[in-house]
Amino acid sequence: MVDTTKAAADPPPRIVATEAAADLLRLLVAAHGGVMMHQSGGCCDGSAPMCYPVGEFIVGDRDILVGLLDLRLRVGERAVDLPDAADAVPVWISGPQFELWKHTQLVIDAVPGRGSGFSLESPEGLRFLSRGRAFAAAELGMLAVADPITGQQWEAGRRPGPAVVPQIVAEAADACPVQRRP
Repeated sequence: MVDTTKAAADPPPRIVATEAAADLLRLLVAAHGGVMMHQSGGCCDGSAPMCYPVGEFIVGDRDILVGLLDLRLRVGERAVDLPDAADAVPVWISGPQFELWKHTQLVIDAVPGRGSGFSLESPEGLRFLSRGRAFAAAELGMLAVADPITGQQWEAGRRPGPAVVPQIVAEAADACPVQRRP
């Protein structure tokens, strides 16, 4: 079920995807079954998010779940329940890297080109790209009350509530607008 309204008290999602990224993920799920992503820390394809079939990348006990990309959603829609496994793309980051990026909303985009890593999209002529937006102080305050989920907790069955299910935006600029000087 989706809702196109947003409550003012909801914390911002730590992860947002562009429509292009969500469409590419849907294509990869149709071809490979369930997928997951891991925000690379500089190996292989720089700091590109890497996409793997579920179970082919071992999430570490101290990795942090940045969020679940909900492939049921379209631009502007917000989920009111959690997606099932076929529509949920967990996005992970290493614990130490999360400490450096916890003040940043990650925006997963898809752009033309071919990455050089082991990510599933390589043959598609597109590659995933991370963009970022620094959270405002008020947003950080809302996020501070929510403990992130670790790989160990995920393995034990802990899942985020639907309030943290991220949104899909039309373009990266919708999530990270460039502020112009007066």
